[in-house]
Amino acid sequence: MTEPRFEQGKGTNEDIISGYEALLERSTRMLAFACEEDWSRLLEEEAEYVIDVERLSRIEAEHTLDASFAQRKALLLERILEGDLEIRRRLSKRRDELGELLHASQRKRSVDSAYRGAAGPQVLGGPGRFKKGDA
Repeated sequence: MTEPRFEQGKGTNEDIISGYEALLERSTRMLAFACEEDWSRLLEEEAEYVIDVERLSRIEAEHTLDASFAQRKALLLERILEGDLEIRRRLSKRRDELGELLHASQRKRSVDSAYRGAAGPQVLGGPGRFKKGDA
């Protein structure tokens, strides 16, 4: 994880755009982790992303962007949101896969439980201890 390229307290047009560029870079890494199915690194990166978003929103609340910078911000946001959509799609797919695995595991437990209950109590070594012809 890398540090953001902007700091709290600064609020120039360039600083804000730099902040959105840093968010895009972080978002791009998050998408790469989602594509690699590296869920733990995705979560770590996402935690830093949330911190960066909060920091940037505080800076931006104190400053109004000029028109050209606002346009650049809109383009960056569009790219960030496109990546976010793909990350969400992959997370939903993973959630569904985990749900299927959980359901299959529960079915297996139910079947195992049903067969154990139907078999009744078992005597360990019982059939082998009593052979025909032994008295």
